[in-house]
Amino acid sequence: MTDPADLVRDFKARFGRTPRCYRAPGRVNLIGEHTDYNDGFVMPIAVDRFTWVAAAPRHDRTLVVHSREYGETVAMPVAEPLNQSLAEMPSGRWTDYVRGVASVLGTSGADLLIASDVPIGAGLSSSAALEIAAGYALLDLASGGNSAGSPADLTALALACQRAEHAYVGARCGVMDQMIACHARTGHAMMLDTRSLACRWLPLPEAVRVIVCNTMVKHQHAAGEYNARRADCEAGVRVLGAHFPAVRALRDATPEQLAAVAASVPDRVFRRCRHVIAENTRVELAAGALVDCDFTRFGELMGQSHASLRDDYEVSCGELDAMVRIAAAIDGIHGARMTGGGFGGCAIALAAADAAAAAADRIARDYERETGVCPDVWICAAGPGVGIWN
Repeated sequence: MTDPADLVRDFKARFGRTPRCYRAPGRVNLIGEHTDYNDGFVMPIAVDRFTWVAAAPRHDRTLVVHSREYGETVAMPVAEPLNQSLAEMPSGRWTDYVRGVASVLGTSGADLLIASDVPIGAGLSSSAALEIAAGYALLDLASGGNSAGSPADLTALALACQRAEHAYVGARCGVMDQMIACHARTGHAMMLDTRSLACRWLPLPEAVRVIVCNTMVKHQHAAGEYNARRADCEAGVRVLGAHFPAVRALRDATPEQLAAVAASVPDRVFRRCRHVIAENTRVELAAGALVDCDFTRFGELMGQSHASLRDDYEVSCGELDAMVRIAAAIDGIHGARMTGGGFGGCAIALAAADAAAAAADRIARDYERETGVCPDVWICAAGPGVGIWN
């Protein structure tokens, strides 16, 4: 885990100045997968692992960025906001996220040192953590570090980082990851309406713990599968909207309406839409179950979500299915499912608090025995959103 004091020392050695330090969390989504870019409902929490940025301003429009994870330093000009000539040429490298955020925000240059405790490619949204931490740092530097409280409208920052990922990275993500990285509350899940951006805060009861289970398989959705799923959803909406004008997104559609147009869409598109429509309902039911402390019901909904993601949305894989099956069979675990974009990455389990430690150990042992891969399994606390480290 990153020692921020060590990060400051490293920054001073590299850049000869004293920085300010910022951090933004990764996230897991308890339920509500692939609904956020369909105007739907999601229920993420911020994990207690962070991307850290040490930063100091420059007096030109150059970003000099060093990444500890990638072991490289890159200097790049800050483009004018949403400069199309740059926005249309993503390099496919980690620098696209930083360059994109700086350009969308229209900030000046800075020296940045980046370190991350959020596993890259594990479905815990290391990309949004990087975007939000870098964007928050750049806005704070632009204010001279003298802003009272937050230097940014956090919802505006989340939306700006989403635009940067669309334009400069080429991933047509929803806004869930950026919103939870900005607004997360310790000890709470966020019930987010991704259309209105209204948030409802749901305390995580002391009787349960969230276990994060990294399969150690890197997902590939950024290489085109994620965008393909979104295109399938949009194709379904066009057909639904032609028959039912009130349907502007899958959030607006009912199972009955989808059934009525089934003959007019390919089976693949039908199944993608069926997942999203059903998943939105599951999120609302899960919120009620959490408030009622009905963890058995919450676990059932997690299982239904995973089956739908596996069979209808086709974003799971053998390792994720094995992890979920192993976890769900252990005494004291209420339910399990994949979390994140899919194609590898992490599963999560909801466990009784007094059984969580033993369950986490058992998951790790059984997964390694079955797959030959040693997973990273830990009990997660719901942590805070982006901020300055003092």
